[in-house]
Amino acid sequence: MKTSQTLRAVGATLLVTLTALTLACGYSAKTTPAVAGTVPTIAALSPASTTAGGPAFILTVNGTNFGGKAVVNWNGAAQTTAIVSASQLTMAVPAAAIATSGTITVTVTNPGTPGTGLYGSGGTLAETSSPMDFTVN
Repeated sequence: MKTSQTLRAVGATLLVTLTALTLACGYSAKTTPAVAGTVPTIAALSPASTTAGGPAFILTVNGTNFGGKAVVNWNGAAQTTAIVSASQLTMAVPAAAIATSGTITVTVTNPGTPGTGLYGSGGTLAETSSPMDFTVN
């Protein structure tokens, strides 16, 4: 009987010791938050306007700081974008998008990049340019 009590006491002591050591390690993931990304800027749209009801066309967006995965946003909606260079992007504008007159807001977004390392810390935030208006007459 004394042996089973001793084994229980040793087992309990071992369990308490292991739990204390695990908690005392102070283990925590060392993560760093995402930092600001590169903000793109739009200098000009070509063409800058079109006629309502006109045919589809290619919009060229000229500016600076366009990332390798930059996206042109047409009235806030991301569009399929061709990256010509860090200062020029193009997108196909369908005829349906210019069927009626109005002002379209065009922006460019550089998407964020994921963090790296064991815990995925770091990375960059998505950044969007100031808007430029495209006019449909």
